[in-house]
Amino acid sequence: MPIRLVIVDDHKIVRQGLKAVLEQGDEIEVVGEADTGEEALEVVKDVNPDVVLMDISLPRMNGIQATKLLRDQNPEIKVVILTMHDQEGYVYEAVRAGATGYMLKSTSSDELIRSIKVVNEGKALLHPDATAQLLKEFVNLAENKAREYGLSNREMEVLQLLSEGKTNKEIAKALWISEQTVKTHVAHIFDKLGTSDRTETVARALRDGLVT
Repeated sequence: MPIRLVIVDDHKIVRQGLKAVLEQGDEIEVVGEADTGEEALEVVKDVNPDVVLMDISLPRMNGIQATKLLRDQNPEIKVVILTMHDQEGYVYEAVRAGATGYMLKSTSSDELIRSIKVVNEGKALLHPDATAQLLKEFVNLAENKAREYGLSNREMEVLQLLSEGKTNKEIAKALWISEQTVKTHVAHIFDKLGTSDRTETVARALRDGLVT
């Protein structure tokens, strides 16, 4: 059975080109097209595809907003973002909205077909440039959260090692500091996060994006 695909892009010539490329073999069947986010919601509801190939730059409702609504309505659907954008913010927001793939329009046809197949299997796949951008965005988020809580760089290092299950002795060895200094840092971390033990601290740090 071919993968049932809907293409969402506000340029007809782009949709036609993508359809021609993707349907060269028998692995993918384009079962619907849309040129706006609103139309995408209706088309997906009508044809029930396996994967949606979604541009970000759409009129009114952008592709990230449409992705979130699609995923809210049907958590099983897979969305691959296909865009010119790998700028800061786009990748993180797309992943947060529920996209399981993020590819750039500079991607080769073979890479695009592979990404659709991988995402259809329930796996995530990001273009290397998008992966690098996502990691940068996570680092920025962690740094912003650290400033929000008043955590120092050293306390962030200790917190990361705490999240990896390291003991005070192991943390001291990794950071070339004494165990007593580690205990002092841990106490400060508890105080700043408003937690009382390691388990609660790590859970809070993971939830708030302070550690990975």
